[in-house]
Amino acid sequence: MSSRFDKNKLPSRHVSVGPERAPHRSYYYAMGLDEEAIARPFVGIVSAGNDSAPCNTTLDAQADAARAGVEAGGGMPRRFNTITVTDGIAMGHQGMKSSLVSREVIADSVELSVRGHCYDALVGFAGCDKSLPGMMMAMLRLNVPSVFVYGGSILPGSFHGRDVTVVDVFEAVGQHAAGNCPLQELIELEKVACPGHGACGGQFTANTMACVGEAIGLSLPNSNMVPAPYRARDEVARAAGAAVMDLLARNLRPRDICTRAAFENAARVVAATGGSTNAALHLPAMANEAGIEFDLHDVARVFKSTPYLADLKPGGKYVAKDMYEAGGVYMLMKTMLAGDLLDGECLTVTGLTLAENIDRVTWNPDQKVIREVSNPITPTGGVVGLKGSLAPEGAIVKVAGMHRLQFDGPARVFDCEEDAFAAVEARQIAEGTVIIIRYEGPKGGPGMREMLSTTAALYGLGMGEKVALITDGRFSGGTRGFCIGHVGPEAADGGPIALVEDGDTIRIDAEVGTIDLDVPEDVLAERRARWQPRRNDYQAGALWRYAQNVGPACKGAVTHPGAKAETHVFADI
Repeated sequence: MSSRFDKNKLPSRHVSVGPERAPHRSYYYAMGLDEEAIARPFVGIVSAGNDSAPCNTTLDAQADAARAGVEAGGGMPRRFNTITVTDGIAMGHQGMKSSLVSREVIADSVELSVRGHCYDALVGFAGCDKSLPGMMMAMLRLNVPSVFVYGGSILPGSFHGRDVTVVDVFEAVGQHAAGNCPLQELIELEKVACPGHGACGGQFTANTMACVGEAIGLSLPNSNMVPAPYRARDEVARAAGAAVMDLLARNLRPRDICTRAAFENAARVVAATGGSTNAALHLPAMANEAGIEFDLHDVARVFKSTPYLADLKPGGKYVAKDMYEAGGVYMLMKTMLAGDLLDGECLTVTGLTLAENIDRVTWNPDQKVIREVSNPITPTGGVVGLKGSLAPEGAIVKVAGMHRLQFDGPARVFDCEEDAFAAVEARQIAEGTVIIIRYEGPKGGPGMREMLSTTAALYGLGMGEKVALITDGRFSGGTRGFCIGHVGPEAADGGPIALVEDGDTIRIDAEVGTIDLDVPEDVLAERRARWQPRRNDYQAGALWRYAQNVGPACKGAVTHPGAKAETHVFADI
């Protein structure tokens, strides 16, 4: 074994060192390892690869490519897999209740596999929305040296001479319902919108969290925007395998890298890219794993002071491939650091600081995707936090690309997404309405569904900014329009959203950051006295278990106390 590593100080000693571990070693001999190989550090290489959706279909091959980097660095790679639930397929039906729950299952399954087999380091490959934060949560929880790798985005589809993504298909469903998109045209679009392997191409949740991976320091510089079909992805994978061995030699761990300042850097990059509102759920959940207080309100404060710089879909013009060709996340961070918007002293998986990595990047004045800090698209971020009498614990809205930042109107209340979607599709929603979809929160859903089918249908009907939509559930990163999610306390906990009735006036100001229910307190008190908790349909299984344990959205909808309650860290066993 390389003199860089002392196996007797690593977790894998518990399964490979000493006479008492002879039975354990017999399993490794059965898999073709010899004494020298068993004496090396064991590196878990976890893939969220599967055939569920194109987001995940290249991940296993990329994970296998990482083996060479691990071996060259003196390690012994140990491949395993975890699940995904792909939002584009789960969307718009009961399957979406499984999506956010899968984040916890992914983190838990990675943790359990690493704990059970005593791996010394971790390289994680993820492609679809929840697998990215789930993988990074596991890295922070275990705190073994780790490198996160995004599998890459899909290339844009081409339809009648313009770039399209899957969100165009969701919106075309609304256009079809309005009589503005013939069925044959919808069928033609669905066949070309997703031309191959990779995750959704706009700045939706997957690409947003891929940017987070680089900004927070867990991914190699300019690695995550490389599209999935590009051969360079194998080079990224091999480099990640080599990098994790350097981290192991230095004993540089995720919690050394992901400090509070690093979380603020990540939130700034989300805002600067007009990223998904789901980042305001996932960043607090990741922070919980590191024992850092960083909730929705902390995220919102960072968002409020960050300019919108990268002109990405759904609010802008470009997709992830264009971002890659423009110079990637580090090109964006180059101008952000120059504008004093980032903390350059944060460490990264290169072993260098963020500023040292950025110093190697040359600004490209000819690219069109990323604006300089001195010339932003808008002076404040593409995502805004809200708080008020309707949402005392807060809420969030993506304003990137929106022209209207204030809205007030009468409520139209629905107790599940299906009923709201049916009303939208039947064109039963009047302009100026504030649609309320409740009992879709983390506990009440259970599972905090995304509402892309409904919001996209509204846009397809031409009502994207003519109505507002408020929910204790959440939205896809592909959602656009006046759509407010993460309202807390959620309806299942008796929050104010549970007390809203048809016709109540709702007032929203995304410029000031307020969201209020204009109903006298004595009337609300009467309604509160009459309110009864609702029983959902999931009284057994994973969704029941999740509902019993999940906390509020403002804290990341987490299911355990996090690092603050730890008595030991796995990496130190």
